[in-house]
Amino acid sequence: MYLIVGLGNPEQQYSKTRHNMGFDVVNEIAKEYEINITKTKFNGLYGTGTIEGEKVILLKPQTYMNCSGESIIEFKNFYKIDNSEIIIIYDDIDLEPGNIRIRKKGSAGSHNGMKSVVNFLKTEEFSRIRVGIGKPEKYIDLVDHVLKKTSEDEYNRLHEGVIKAKEALTELIKFGIDSSMNKFNSN
Repeated sequence: MYLIVGLGNPEQQYSKTRHNMGFDVVNEIAKEYEINITKTKFNGLYGTGTIEGEKVILLKPQTYMNCSGESIIEFKNFYKIDNSEIIIIYDDIDLEPGNIRIRKKGSAGSHNGMKSVVNFLKTEEFSRIRVGIGKPEKYIDLVDHVLKKTSEDEYNRLHEGVIKAKEALTELIKFGIDSSMNKFNSN
C-alpha cells in the first residue's frame, strides 16, 4: 500500500496558491482514479483507492504546511506503511513553473513542510515529487510569493507541473521510481 501525500494548507483559504501544489496534484490524482478524499483521521483529509493495481491512501494533511509530518507519521504507523511506500508531493521554488523533479531521497532543503516530514519520519529515505513554482521577484517576500493567490495565467503555468507530477506518480507506481525519474527528470 502506498501513502501518497500532497503538502499544502487547508484549501478554502489557500486554494490556487503556489504552496498548495501538493494538494493540487493529489486532487488531480483523485479525479483521475475516482478516489474520494472525504474522510478525516489523524489531522488529515484522505481517501483510499487503487492506482495501477496498487492500493493507495491519498492524504492531504490539515495541520498547515509546517506541521505536515504530524499527520503523516500517524498514517504511517496506523497502516504500518514502510518508508519505501511513502511518496511526498510538494512545491519547489528552485524549479521553474511547469517543471517537476522526482527523487528517491534527499534533504528537506529550505522547505518547512518537508523539514516537518523528515523530523517526524526520522529519515530522508522516502520518494518525493517536487513541483516547480519558481523563485519570487527580488522585491517580493518569499512568504508572500508562496501564499499569495496566483493570476489565472500564472496558475495555468503552474498547473502544467501538476499534470506532469500526476503522470510521474502513475509511472512510479506502475514501473518504479527509476523509470519515473528517467522519464520525467530530463527537462
